[in-house]
Amino acid sequence: MTAWMVRTGHGSAHPNSGRRGMAGREDDAVSRGRGVSRVPGLLAGTAALLTLACGVGVGVAHGADGGASDAPGGHGAHGAPAAAGSAREPGGGGDPSRTDDVAAAGGSSWMRAAGVFSPPGSFVPSDALTYDTRLVPAGARIEVTQFADPSGTRVGARLRGLVPGRAYGMHVHTSPCGADPAAAGPHYQHRPAATADPVNEVWLDFRTDEEGDGRAEALHGWGFREGGARSVIIHDRQGGAGERAACFTVPFGPHGQG
Repeated sequence: MTAWMVRTGHGSAHPNSGRRGMAGREDDAVSRGRGVSRVPGLLAGTAALLTLACGVGVGVAHGADGGASDAPGGHGAHGAPAAAGSAREPGGGGDPSRTDDVAAAGGSSWMRAAGVFSPPGSFVPSDALTYDTRLVPAGARIEVTQFADPSGTRVGARLRGLVPGRAYGMHVHTSPCGADPAAAGPHYQHRPAATADPVNEVWLDFRTDEEGDGRAEALHGWGFREGGARSVIIHDRQGGAGERAACFTVPFGPHGQG
């Protein structure tokens, strides 16, 4: 089992209590308006998978307006000619700020989910919930992508509008977000273990730039179990544990589907 991570901070393993605690500015695909990506995510995913089928690695997919979004393929993953899938239903339902896109074919799949943070109980519902607006202000944006094939899974995250120059922890969790921060459950683990570590789990620790934007990526040689990974939690510190500052419900899929 092999795992690689691109992140800016490291933390030692901690007991997996289920509560635990991305750098570089870039013109990312998280929208500046109501969580809609500048790039049609579905087209970006389809184009990326088509490019993979032709044997050419792709780092970024561009839209007509010049925006950019992460596209699978820059890490040597294998794909087949893509058949675009329809957008998935939002995790919490009724969130007007959310966008979901998927593309799948030949045992490979790509998913993008984007949302805008708001506190639980806000007048406008959201699948991105902030529990600590000092760390994750209302109106901050998040985009999570997943590329999966039989060889493993790549998960990426981009955020905007957080506290500038601050370190955050982030992990994939087992359940959807809820008004109670504990609703997202513990860290997703490839194999059940008593301790938290970045090889057996998906850690996306990051540090924001001077404008409060951040990004992270994790690569693993294994995939999620069907329905086993349902959200990402942003923690107040990096490492294996930390207070839950925010949560985003994400429709992660298993590897090898399509």
